[in-house]
Amino acid sequence: MDIHRCRFVPYNPQAINALAFSHPPSTELQGRGVPTLRLAIGRANGDIELWNPSKGTWFQETILRGGKDRSIEGLAWTVDPGEKDSEGNDLPGKLRLFSIGYSSVVTEWDLEKGRPARHSSGNYGEIWCLAAQPRWESRNKKKDGKQLPPAEGEYMGQHLAVGCADGAIVILSTADGDLKYLRTMRPSTKKSRVLNITFQNRNTIVAAYADSSIRIFDIRSGKLLRTVTLGKGPNKAVKELLVWSVKCLPDGTIVSGDSAGEVRFWDSKNYSLIQRIQSHQADVLDIAVSADGESVVSAGADQRTAVYRLKAPEKGAKTRRWVEVMHRRYHTHDVKALAVYETKDISVFVSGGLDTVPVVVPLRSIGKELHRKLPSLPQSPPLSSSPSSRLLMGWWDREVNIWRVSQPSKSLESQQHRLVAKVLFQGEENLTSAALSSDGKLLVAASVSQIKAFCLSPREDGDKPGLQVNKLEIPFEISKWGAKEIAISPDSKWLCFVRSDNVICMARIDIDPEIPGRPQILPGISKLRRAQRNVQRGKLHHGSLGAYDRTIRCIAFSSDSNIVACGDLAGFVDAWVLEDKSNLLTNGQIPEKAADSKLSDDDSSDEEAGSTNTYGQRWIVPRFDSPIPRLKSGVLLMTFRPSYESQSKHLTNGVTSNSSPSHNLSIGDDRLVVLTTEHHISEFNVLEGKLTGWSRRNPKSYLPKDFTIVKDRAMGALWDKKGTSERLWLYGPSWLWMFDLAQDFPAPAEPDNEEKAVAAINNDSTTEPSPSKKRKRGETKESKTRQPNSGAGDRVPYWQDNIGLGRKMRKVIGDDGETAQWIPIDLKKPADPAQMGDEAADHYEEPSKSILAEFRREPQGDGSGSQEENGEWQQQQQLDEGTSAIRPQSSSNLPNEASEANDHDVEGTTADLQVQEVPGSESKAESRTKHRRSRNPRRWWHTFKYREILGIVPLGQGFTAGDAAGASWANEGMGGLEVAVVERPMWDVALPGRYVRDYE
Repeated sequence: MDIHRCRFVPYNPQAINALAFSHPPSTELQGRGVPTLRLAIGRANGDIELWNPSKGTWFQETILRGGKDRSIEGLAWTVDPGEKDSEGNDLPGKLRLFSIGYSSVVTEWDLEKGRPARHSSGNYGEIWCLAAQPRWESRNKKKDGKQLPPAEGEYMGQHLAVGCADGAIVILSTADGDLKYLRTMRPSTKKSRVLNITFQNRNTIVAAYADSSIRIFDIRSGKLLRTVTLGKGPNKAVKELLVWSVKCLPDGTIVSGDSAGEVRFWDSKNYSLIQRIQSHQADVLDIAVSADGESVVSAGADQRTAVYRLKAPEKGAKTRRWVEVMHRRYHTHDVKALAVYETKDISVFVSGGLDTVPVVVPLRSIGKELHRKLPSLPQSPPLSSSPSSRLLMGWWDREVNIWRVSQPSKSLESQQHRLVAKVLFQGEENLTSAALSSDGKLLVAASVSQIKAFCLSPREDGDKPGLQVNKLEIPFEISKWGAKEIAISPDSKWLCFVRSDNVICMARIDIDPEIPGRPQILPGISKLRRAQRNVQRGKLHHGSLGAYDRTIRCIAFSSDSNIVACGDLAGFVDAWVLEDKSNLLTNGQIPEKAADSKLSDDDSSDEEAGSTNTYGQRWIVPRFDSPIPRLKSGVLLMTFRPSYESQSKHLTNGVTSNSSPSHNLSIGDDRLVVLTTEHHISEFNVLEGKLTGWSRRNPKSYLPKDFTIVKDRAMGALWDKKGTSERLWLYGPSWLWMFDLAQDFPAPAEPDNEEKAVAAINNDSTTEPSPSKKRKRGETKESKTRQPNSGAGDRVPYWQDNIGLGRKMRKVIGDDGETAQWIPIDLKKPADPAQMGDEAADHYEEPSKSILAEFRREPQGDGSGSQEENGEWQQQQQLDEGTSAIRPQSSSNLPNEASEANDHDVEGTTADLQVQEVPGSESKAESRTKHRRSRNPRRWWHTFKYREILGIVPLGQGFTAGDAAGASWANEGMGGLEVAVVERPMWDVALPGRYVRDYE
């Protein structure tokens, strides 16, 4: 694979201004978080990212796009009171997300549609802060331990409180699914900005002001209860302190952070100062507290994050004191926002600021676990390309840029890329998606309110190398809806777009008869109906996200554009095939009997099933016994396998016709590869609704270990088909993986093999490297068990954390000491499988899948047929680096050529020559002979040499034989797929100035 490393795309990630978890922290909650847990990240350009931290994957599900001159300065989640359905069953309340940003408007977001649901504004000043009322909890309980219902007339929902620039605090009601004004509270003194606000309890508000004061209000009466003055700061020139942040502990203690760099603790009853800690060299911008009230986190403009703990009282003392246990600089610029989430098994806080990178840090296990940096670039790459025209397109905010990448040349002075077009969009909303046709003639971009199309053509004057951009008129029924996702088929004949209500629509693209060579989008759309799915109802305290889980994540076309598939966040996959009846056309119309002959029983509506266009084509659901089964986690990305052009098979959708078959599909066209958010690779035969033979033989447990421990989720996929090898390239923010799906993965080591088990343990990053494989004294099976992390990074390796007391103690029972055993001090009690839920189910299901995969791999001695159906293939001996020692027998699915022709690394040279440079390569691979490696093509390969990958797009299938430049590159070992790796490292991003320390 030939790679162009590109850093000329000026995509700028935006600063993080606000963070908010959808659920409050709770130490009484079991597991690693509720299924509806989400993290909202507010950016400076008005975008809101929704992250799912389920099982520690931290997956960016979607982005709620902002607009022109918009910014997110505050976020808050609420949950409505539970309701009852028609049968009297209790239903969980709806989770709602609100935001503010440099205006007098509070915006509620529709998570299902990805756009604002409603706004609330009034006759008050600019809003600076936002807070949600704590959830209702019954303080009284019945004799049986159950909570008493609320009193008559008591509101169980959550109000919103906003602080304004004129000193007013406005209370907004969220009752009845609306957002209405309730009351305003103003201090009697001069007007001063409300910088931060929080609730001490459901009826008391604590507000931080810009005049060195903290004020406490009662929202029921609107009265001012107390004013607390902080006094002057250490700098005498500054008369007033800015109280940037204020939070309350569960016992009511108030914690504040100010512009003097101090963190102060105030009594919950008389509001007197308890303690003050000078821990920052600049302003303290935000504070977060733990669920048990024993820990406090502060962050400031000095890039420092500090953690405080409430230590036990000293001998003779009656009160406990706060101490700073650690501080560290996780960020390179100001840290503006913090958010905490805790359960019994997870305890983390997330920080963000001007350096655009969210950082997940363990709270309860700080010092014992590593922190983790989340990607600052979008999960879905804002890139597209036209391989035939060598065009590279990037889009962000309200603009689209197009470059032309020239073919490689040995001359270093020649320019390798050139900006050939730039399109600026009018309107307020940012773009949600954009697509470039494979022939480079059509550009389609969309926001939440409209869709626009443009024709790209070379300039008439040859002196300028740019492109001429002409706007195309598209039907109003297409442009009026807007779109979340847009995709153009490989043959540039179909436009697929997903509306804000998650309805999939198809529009036909043709050549304009009046202007030769110019494409046009024909009127009339076909709505593709998704199969009805039953989604399990969540628990009452989890809240409900409605139909948000059915949000479509991605769209994929087959290589011949005859199949289209989509996947959503719930793990459902739907597919449609193109039925062609053009041979039945009579004067531009299809006879009524012929048009209805192939309709299935449930496709009675043309609008739902897809109406037949003037070309005699329509999109229909494949007929199979059951739809594609639901995956265990959300769909991350999808891609169809490349087709075999030499052979073909007929697709009739279950209806045979000797005179006019529907159309032909190449073998392999219907094989859809799906990657889930848990990095599980599955492959389906779309026309049959079943897993393929390769997927059944390669369950999740057979994936390479190095791939299963990758934390950052994949962003995209590319195919490199050459000869009989079918290489799937997956890439993430900083990594690149290659899998040859024409081969099977090696079977994992058997657990009963002691030598393999010891080797696996020695390779664990949490154990100290040891040259000896002998069992050390005191080693137990429990001590080698890797404990799960608390939601951030992995545990600190033992060989790096071997400080202080040991991790094990020797327990002796009896006088003789023969029953002595070593017990790990930090060994946790095994979790109850009933409380673990899906995690326990996955743990017990994987061994059974591995056993089934072994049976499927065994050679069958009865009958004849293809290898896919009967499994007639030779058992392979597995080697390191994904190679096999025994070549398979003749097969159309497995490679049968030397690795010099196939195994190219990312720089274009053969994998054999670069085996020493492959990160994580085993020492055994160095002792292999070149002859053996040349006969055994790699099953997989990976590298982590890239930084901040924005996306990877194809530019072509190598060079033609008649090209002089291509011939010279081919002589050097280059060839195959040609791609552009677009990198956006943080040192290339323009960031504002930061606080400079004295020693710098």
